[in-house]
Amino acid sequence: MELNDFALARAIHVLAVLLWIGGVAFVTTTLLPACRALAEPDQRIALFETLEHRFAWQARITTVAAGASGFWMAHRLDLWWRFAAGAEWWWMHTMVGLWGVFTLMLFVLEPFVLRRWFAEQAQRDPERVFARIERMHRVLLALSLATVAGAVAGSHGGWGF
Repeated sequence: MELNDFALARAIHVLAVLLWIGGVAFVTTTLLPACRALAEPDQRIALFETLEHRFAWQARITTVAAGASGFWMAHRLDLWWRFAAGAEWWWMHTMVGLWGVFTLMLFVLEPFVLRRWFAEQAQRDPERVFARIERMHRVLLALSLATVAGAVAGSHGGWGF
């Protein structure tokens, strides 16, 4: 039995999304609360950045893998029409939109804008900045989970309108 390119792309896609969104869930539900519990307000961001730094590379690699495999599957099955078809395929738009947000955050905003901005803001009010980081992660996790649920159900015919 031969593994075809589409099956391989789907496996890569699922594994990449699993590691990427699973990592976001870990950071949001475990790492951030631990930083809040273990460190004083003026030390939380430094602790978080030290621990989260290793995950940033995992997130970058897995978002690239998810994007490349998703693009390949859409190309291979000629699914571009779904993006113009309307509400029935909303989850396709959501997957690409969420991927775009994370790609922008991981490759542009975080390394070139947010890291410096958070450091400057943390000097004035570290508690407020850490709360903002937690809130941002909660929102991104909620959007991620809704997108995964929609994509799984939609790709198996469960979201027909």
